[in-house]
Amino acid sequence: MPDGRPDPSTGRQTAWLGHAQPLPPVAGHPQGTWQPGAPAGQPHEPLHGGAPHPTAPAAAWHHPADPGQSPQPWHPVPPAAGHPQGTWQHAAGAPHGPQPPQPVPPFTDAGYYGAPAPGHPQAGGGPHPAARQHPTDTGHGHTLPPTAGHPQGTWQHAAGAPQGPQPWQNAPVAGHHDPHPATPTGAGYPDTPAAGHPQDTRPRAGKTGPGGRRAPRADAPRGGRVRGGGTPQGNRAAGAAANAVRHHGQWKGLVKAVALLAATTAAGMLVLRGNDALDRLATPPPPTGKATAPAAPADAPDPGRVLQIVAHPDDDLYFMNPDLRYSIAAGHPVTSVYLTSGEADGINAAEGKQGSAKPNKPAYAEARQNGIRAAYAKMATGDRSSPWQRTVVPTKGGGHAEVDVLVAKPQINLVWLQLREAGTVYDPAPDSLHGLWDGKVPRLESVLASGTPVKQRFAYTKDQVVQTLAGVLEQYKPTTVRSQDPTPGRFPDTKRYTDHQDHFYGARFVQLATAAYAKDVKDRPHFAVQNYVGYFNGSLPSALDPDEATEKLDILDTYAWLDRQNHCGSDAGCGDLKVSDNPAGNHWTQTVNYARGTSTSWLTSDREHGLWAFKVLDGQVAVWHRAGLIGRWSGPTLLPGTGMDQGMSTVTLKDGRIAVFGTRTSFGAKPADYRREVVHAVQKGPGSEEFGPWQSLGTPETADENWTSDISAPAVSIDGTGRLAAYVRDGAYSLRGRVQHPDGSWGPWESHGGTDLHGSPVTATDGAGRRMVFSTTSKTVVGWVQPKPGAPLGPATATGLPDTTLPLTAEGREGGVRLWFRKPGSGNVRTALMTGDGGLKVNNLTDLGGLQGFGSVTASGHVLAGRTAGGQLGSDLGPGRPWERSPLMFVGAPSSTTTGKNMVSLAVVGLDARLYVTSSADAPDAYLAPWQPVGPRNTAP
Repeated sequence: MPDGRPDPSTGRQTAWLGHAQPLPPVAGHPQGTWQPGAPAGQPHEPLHGGAPHPTAPAAAWHHPADPGQSPQPWHPVPPAAGHPQGTWQHAAGAPHGPQPPQPVPPFTDAGYYGAPAPGHPQAGGGPHPAARQHPTDTGHGHTLPPTAGHPQGTWQHAAGAPQGPQPWQNAPVAGHHDPHPATPTGAGYPDTPAAGHPQDTRPRAGKTGPGGRRAPRADAPRGGRVRGGGTPQGNRAAGAAANAVRHHGQWKGLVKAVALLAATTAAGMLVLRGNDALDRLATPPPPTGKATAPAAPADAPDPGRVLQIVAHPDDDLYFMNPDLRYSIAAGHPVTSVYLTSGEADGINAAEGKQGSAKPNKPAYAEARQNGIRAAYAKMATGDRSSPWQRTVVPTKGGGHAEVDVLVAKPQINLVWLQLREAGTVYDPAPDSLHGLWDGKVPRLESVLASGTPVKQRFAYTKDQVVQTLAGVLEQYKPTTVRSQDPTPGRFPDTKRYTDHQDHFYGARFVQLATAAYAKDVKDRPHFAVQNYVGYFNGSLPSALDPDEATEKLDILDTYAWLDRQNHCGSDAGCGDLKVSDNPAGNHWTQTVNYARGTSTSWLTSDREHGLWAFKVLDGQVAVWHRAGLIGRWSGPTLLPGTGMDQGMSTVTLKDGRIAVFGTRTSFGAKPADYRREVVHAVQKGPGSEEFGPWQSLGTPETADENWTSDISAPAVSIDGTGRLAAYVRDGAYSLRGRVQHPDGSWGPWESHGGTDLHGSPVTATDGAGRRMVFSTTSKTVVGWVQPKPGAPLGPATATGLPDTTLPLTAEGREGGVRLWFRKPGSGNVRTALMTGDGGLKVNNLTDLGGLQGFGSVTASGHVLAGRTAGGQLGSDLGPGRPWERSPLMFVGAPSSTTTGKNMVSLAVVGLDARLYVTSSADAPDAYLAPWQPVGPRNTAP
């Protein structure tokens, strides 16, 4: 934290950090191309970092507050003497609509249910290195060549060019030869498995070196680990086959196996190919004698467009990585937007050496920019000195922004808004995003970095900040928006914020901007939002395995400019020396946590074996539905009501209707009216496409000022008497809940105790109909259980489970409630069966291995799935089976559900904000069917 401010989680005076990264339009994306250019023959000089800088005279940029001066964003502004800025504009006559993106690695066809795909070991065979043993058996665009003499200028569509993201037109640096052309940079990242070989079995490279660092890994996928702690049921497929032969004879066993193969294959075809089945029923057969062509493979997942908005340069590196690195490594368009300059006290020196350094805020802001450019260049190309194209654009708020485009990878953009930072974590600072939000100041001024091509100072009102961000969203048209946590909470003892005030007030500006963008811009794709925990990560168990933590730290080492070599050609410095003594921060490079969207119960099935999915897109709850086993998928349909937060949970009522729960944010007329509350909507009838209006259950928090509206997403369950209950973690880190009465009314928010609770609680019902609730702490897991169905929840009880990373998943099975979670510092999945007879007890804590990774794990039937190292979805289909890695990268958490008695369905929402589904027979030898996207590509609502 290079700020000279105390770390709120340690009280130690440390340096303050900021972070973010912008993303340019690319082929296949709905936004227009931004093409740097300058009048032919115009003289140029290099900017720091190797980017060209025209020397034309400056234009007079008006102050955003000046009456009658309201420039339209993304339209041409003539460059004036001394100002290198170009313009963002669309050329007339260019047709709208996205162009097909470049293909990503194809889907892995793992074979249909019941039939092992080629290359897969047969169930019952020898153990696979990444196979798990069950504890029980119950139950982008391309780069165009630079044009000589045109290193900068307007960003525009060429006349007659198809609109939608076109390839970036790179301008060359005069007299400069780029020694690092755009080349694949997959080293160190997982490969996509080849068809028929989805399992990831190769060992991980790299040994621990000096200082606990690991040597660079080979360009190979991460192999799973042998799982220990299994039981004899780990080879249940082979055992079942042996019993069949022994008791029924070999012939009956063979018939049984063939029947299972046929039945599960047919069922899988129906479930996965519902739309195809309907289409083919209505299609005449081909002419006699001509074979039907094989079905076309499912279209590859759209990479989507990621837009990150953070308060300071380095917030992205500390709190959004490794997601950021995964997106860059996959070649996805990524843009990072930095709200403030992160100028702090203006001293670019390590702790202990700051007394001899002179404060220079513009220079320190430039050094941090240089560090960010180096870090992104290294992630994208492997070369920290890879050049950037830097230019200036007008903003919708009336000011100007610097936009940097990585020449070798033009899908990587950085947008610098350069507003003043607070300079303090929690102390009052009127000239800050917090002060602007609260009305302490009418405008927030800019602090321009010394090397920026933006030369005219400006200031923004609160509305102009929102307009500026909405304009950036409109230009880039993201499908995934990454932001910081708008409700981080306070420490219970000191009542100080657990995160930097710039972080969460910046995130609140993002909430307003995304709401305005969703409301006012119609020609856009759907988008999902992902929020990230900030400083408080340092107080939580580490979520990353050593290799991932090392790679994250390596990027911070680049940002911190450890070698002090002037690779950027800047007198201000090539990185942030404030963090050079401790680039890891407060253990931040060892972890990452999502602040919202960790629920794994957003996919559910109904009595007719139909499927329902509920995720938040555009600030509204989106619903996808498949009627019955072979019905056609519909959606996404947006339910009325805006302001919805990520993280929906579902529950099926006794009458078969589905109830959907989540939280909603409202802003009110005054700053203090900011409010986050629990809401729910109920299906109008079983199987109905219509839902009733959102009903509020309120919030246990009485005012935003108390705990920054810090409540978790709700966990919901129905006990054996049919009574519905919803539970949240409140701002004081304890459990609160409301129970529905038989007449449909709800009781008050009741306190259930507990301390040091974090993340979101989970709940499920055991075989006796008793409701159980669980929540993680920084050290263990705490639980509550009803003594009997219908009774009040019992007291908070220590489970004795070891420490775990934040997200929990719970499902009633095997007579109790089974929990899934991850081992800190490993990413391995663990599970334990919780029972309530005679008090809460832990049974059979088992390590299931995995492909590392972090975040929530979903489990239904024999299917287990979660995020792997590399960001893709990994799945485990049973004991003795290898973990498999799909090519899908996704937002939030996966979800799964059982459909009928013998099918399991699994779903994610990709970075393209599109639903992807697959299914499997709930049988030992079954495999996941090919992933299927639901609906058309995500271009516009």
